[in-house]
Amino acid sequence: MEKSALILGIAGQNGVLLTEFLLQKNYRVVGFGWKDSIERSEALRPFRDKIDICYGDLRDTESLGAAIQSHAVSEVYNFAAQSQPGLSWQAAVETGEVNAIGAHRLFEMVRQHRPEARIFQASSSEMFGIPSETPQRETTPFQPVNPYAVAKTYAHQTAAIYRAHHGAYIACGILFNHESRYRDMNFLSQKLTYGAACAKLGVVNSPQLNEKGEPMVKDGKLAMGNLDATRDWGYAGDYIKAMWLMLQQPHADDFVIGSGVGRTVREMCETAYAAVGLDWREHVVTDPRFLRPAETAASVADSSKARQQLGWKPAISFKDMLADMVAAHLTSLERR
Repeated sequence: MEKSALILGIAGQNGVLLTEFLLQKNYRVVGFGWKDSIERSEALRPFRDKIDICYGDLRDTESLGAAIQSHAVSEVYNFAAQSQPGLSWQAAVETGEVNAIGAHRLFEMVRQHRPEARIFQASSSEMFGIPSETPQRETTPFQPVNPYAVAKTYAHQTAAIYRAHHGAYIACGILFNHESRYRDMNFLSQKLTYGAACAKLGVVNSPQLNEKGEPMVKDGKLAMGNLDATRDWGYAGDYIKAMWLMLQQPHADDFVIGSGVGRTVREMCETAYAAVGLDWREHVVTDPRFLRPAETAASVADSSKARQQLGWKPAISFKDMLADMVAAHLTSLERR
């Protein structure tokens, strides 16, 4: 029997990487997302003639229901979200509508129209907030400290309710920070690797703008927020395999996915600029405008359960991941 998958949020980093992964496994792939995002996605372009596309929004029951009813898929992957914790303070209601109620709407639509389908829900390490233990595992209590994390917690716990009361197959991956060259440019990892590429090429005022509408690199400097924030960063392509493995298990469950190594933003700066032989301290400045109103505490994954039950482990190192991202920016900037 041919395997098939519906990917919500197909134009984003995870959607693109999963599309490539599933096509290599001979899946039939259906993508769902905003028309503008899908049409503008250069990363998705190589796969467009190999997949089916449905335009829609998790806030729109009609478009979501039509996508589920008209495609007999065996797996559903939900990446559709307002994905930036920092931005969620400015778009708190929208974040809740998409990340919380949108996910709930998806679970209900699948229950009504495609109950045999298996769902992957992208949960987040942000749900732990200020955790009671480090590293964090599946049983660590959630203490969200921003609207994004609250919305993700709602969706995660709703998934558990649908498993218990409806027998739904919804596996939740509690994903720690995962990066690649396909990451949105407003994410810290992309800012840093872009800044390193600009520094290498001598770009003083970058063509790429930040969320304040200013050059991301301005007067030769990259502005960052809290350099002491500690996160667990891994390569997104590795995490995609973990997501797929979750839906191949006999029973749905929750799994923490991360590298198990906590690093500060300062360490990421050092590694990214070192990829081009530069000292980050000569090119990076701190700017209080990029600080979050409430900062998540040290975030480090304990992925023992995924390693034992899924046979999963990360393959790409932190250093190699950042070097690849810097290389992608160098190529793009040199083409201009």
